[in-house]
Amino acid sequence: MRSTLSKIAAAVSAGALTLTLAACGGSDAGATTLRVGTLSDAPPSIYLENGRFTGYDNELLRDIAKREGFEVEFVGTEFSSLLAGVAGGKFDIGSSTISSTEARKKTVAFSNGYNTGFTTIVTAKGANLKEVAALGGKRLGVVQGSVQDEFAGKVAGAQVVRFPDYNAGFAQLKNGTLDGWVVPQDIGQKYLDQNPGVPLELGYTVEDKDTPSAFAVAKKNTDLLNKLNDGLAKAVADGTVARIYGQFYKNTPLSKELQQGGPGLPVKNLGA
Repeated sequence: MRSTLSKIAAAVSAGALTLTLAACGGSDAGATTLRVGTLSDAPPSIYLENGRFTGYDNELLRDIAKREGFEVEFVGTEFSSLLAGVAGGKFDIGSSTISSTEARKKTVAFSNGYNTGFTTIVTAKGANLKEVAALGGKRLGVVQGSVQDEFAGKVAGAQVVRFPDYNAGFAQLKNGTLDGWVVPQDIGQKYLDQNPGVPLELGYTVEDKDTPSAFAVAKKNTDLLNKLNDGLAKAVADGTVARIYGQFYKNTPLSKELQQGGPGLPVKNLGA
């Protein structure tokens, strides 16, 4: 009797272990699901539509995940806390048109780049904010922690007003409490296209050089970083990047490095 009970206990224990491994993604029962921190209000790159996170960045990441054998669960967050969330393990991946700056590389590691872009100032029509010199003394809205926040902070005499998301800043610009809203050009243009009756225009615009948009991962997660780079390279090579890009960017040409057969946009992480 004691021997039989021992065998039953061993079988139950083994079953529990199997369930534990499956829950942690350690079995062959299914693909590992990774948490992705993203935003919900920055089309065409990252946004929420009919309850689904989409946009160029997120659809590209879905394709990479499928190629590399994992699944993704998107979670909305504020940009100001995204990289800390990735570094601290709250998110496995950050997907939010994140410019791969040297300062950010101190916190996280970046995949190779999947887009390049421009920073622009959305202003009231006729405001004539076409040059950096014209921005001094103006109230400039930014998303806290963004590259645009860094840009605006360097404008002599400007009063920088920080917001947790894009919608909040655009609302203030529309109400006239901001002189300019500093955003990625594609996001600014998308807002103008969606609000044709609002008397706004694009002002000063500058190219974001040498810091392509990339997916962020924890520095120690080299295996995931390699998978992202492998999947991205394959998506560039077979034209998938160009196809997905074309779905979301109708009037902006794709960088030649990311066109089918191109070399891609390599990102050199600190210490690499």
